[in-house]
Amino acid sequence: MQAEKKDPILTESVEDYLESILVLSSQLPYVRSVDVASHLGFSKPSVSHAVKLLAEEGFIEVSPKKQLTLTEKGKEAAARTYQRHLFFTEMLTNIGVDPDIAAQDACRLEHCISQETFDAIVSYYNGRSDDASDDAVSTDSKGASN
Repeated sequence: MQAEKKDPILTESVEDYLESILVLSSQLPYVRSVDVASHLGFSKPSVSHAVKLLAEEGFIEVSPKKQLTLTEKGKEAAARTYQRHLFFTEMLTNIGVDPDIAAQDACRLEHCISQETFDAIVSYYNGRSDDASDDAVSTDSKGASN
């Protein structure tokens, strides 16, 4: 079985930007580059450069008022990354990792594994958690909050 190939443009940095826009869009009436810069702790010029690239690659649209909106392509990539983030944060917290450390580790884990491996971990973890349903981890990314 051949592993699903990841879009080469979807680097860790790109995934972080898209995830940030997704999370912020659930918290703010509209998202601007300055919001993303503040959320990620990046400089405004760095975010402006990334926004230009994300728009060129079709992940976001930038309105004349400089509001950022995820395209379908961007939403799919952001939701996939955020789903992983939520899963790993909750899983690590459930096994006793401090919540702050769990969130930091989840941020790294979400980028470095294939979809096949992620699906297998989810299936294994949730299958083992059936006996203790409080430990089961949701993989629904619709409730975007961070």
